[in-house]
Amino acid sequence: MSLAVLKSRALAGLAAPEVAVEVHLANGLPSFTLVGLPEMEVKEARDRVRAAIQNSGFEFPAKRITVNLAPADLPKESGRFDLPIALGILIASNQLAPQSLEEHEFAGELSLSGELRPVRGTLAMCLAAKGTGRAFVLPAASADEASLVKTATILPARTLLEVCAHLTGTARLTFHQSAVPPAPSFAPDLAEVKGQLPAKRALEVAAAGGHSLLMSGPPGSGKSMLAARLPSILPPMTEAEALESAAVHSLAGGFDVSRWGQRPFQAPHHSASAPALVGGGATPRPGEISLAHHGVLFLDELPEFERRVLEALREPLETGHIRVSRAARRAEFPARFQLVAAMNPCPCGYLGSERCRCTPEQIARYRGKLSGPLLDRIDLMIEVPAVTEAELATRGGGESSAVVQKRVVAARERQLARQGKPNALLSPDEIDRHCLPDCAGAALLKQAMARLDLSARAYHRILKVARSIADLAADEIVRGPHVAEAIQYRRGLGS
Repeated sequence: MSLAVLKSRALAGLAAPEVAVEVHLANGLPSFTLVGLPEMEVKEARDRVRAAIQNSGFEFPAKRITVNLAPADLPKESGRFDLPIALGILIASNQLAPQSLEEHEFAGELSLSGELRPVRGTLAMCLAAKGTGRAFVLPAASADEASLVKTATILPARTLLEVCAHLTGTARLTFHQSAVPPAPSFAPDLAEVKGQLPAKRALEVAAAGGHSLLMSGPPGSGKSMLAARLPSILPPMTEAEALESAAVHSLAGGFDVSRWGQRPFQAPHHSASAPALVGGGATPRPGEISLAHHGVLFLDELPEFERRVLEALREPLETGHIRVSRAARRAEFPARFQLVAAMNPCPCGYLGSERCRCTPEQIARYRGKLSGPLLDRIDLMIEVPAVTEAELATRGGGESSAVVQKRVVAARERQLARQGKPNALLSPDEIDRHCLPDCAGAALLKQAMARLDLSARAYHRILKVARSIADLAADEIVRGPHVAEAIQYRRGLGS
């Protein structure tokens, strides 16, 4: 037999299309040709595979070897094809006689000694392969991650020899059924934040409805502390959300099984570039907004980010996904994140105190770094004042995250039972059905539209926030006090 065909998977965004690894041996001068749009990491497989085969006790055939990765128009990257290429060469050269090749898919990078090394995107590949009925042969170091897909059949292997023994029936690989249990979470508790009761209330409202939040206040007032504690009061992740989040982190090569089911919290530095934030590269990789999928994206020192970087957030905030387009390829990543941002009220941070020496022009220029369309997409904008000495001296910071989370979970359950989604995701038509206020609330909102010069988007966002406030109060009707509180969160910066 001079031809062997094995199944593997490529990565295209969060998708993992099937790849047929075809290996053909022919007479002629010894050569090793890789075709099928392989990138440099795949082309380097020639040397890794040759050494791995020889060091595993097999003979590397002195023939004209052609490896085709089909479909030919799909770019192939990383060392995940090392294992199927090596197996294909052994089968095509009649050194290996597999019993059940069609029942398996293969992925794994080979070391020169024949050991299998973990590959990026294992979870995404197993999600794509779970309906095929095939078992997935993977490096043992990737098995815990892959087994998070409960319907997938995972066969972990440590070396090329173990895979060969399994295929010939000499020594079967053992099915890997369950992942390592998650380590206990040590998320910071909301009770550690002293004072700041209005800010804590805004954080609870944001968590209840999935709303974005902007905090403005002097240095040391607790903005970063509050943001870091938002994941601790969010509802627990569903299995589907946990799988989506884990799959994105797997694509980036940074997934930790011990953090399974925990809301991600991404806090990029203000020097981050646009591709780092939204994703990109010659081979598109997920950015910070996708790594924060179903979690929190915290942008500290918001005006210090480049304006074009911030403007790139506008579409994902509305759509919940990001499409990265390059000349040769295009990829789409999920980006349903909850934005929390923090900023100082002026360049020095001490606006209103004797320490501030900023001129009105400097303050206007500083705040002008944030465009109106971006601010219009933020649901809640609050001021976080400095903590007083008396508040710092008190023992205990109030309610714990567990207590607040119970109220948030109850409010979120009301939303899911009523409309099937959090309030922040409601469309204009759904807002008309579920968020219309009573007469007092409608009158307040009419006054606010005239006095604060609010846009149509701001009008809808006030109604969605008011709906979340009503859900926290277990009220089926959006009343005047709920609208009044929501308006306070839309008064803008320094209003």
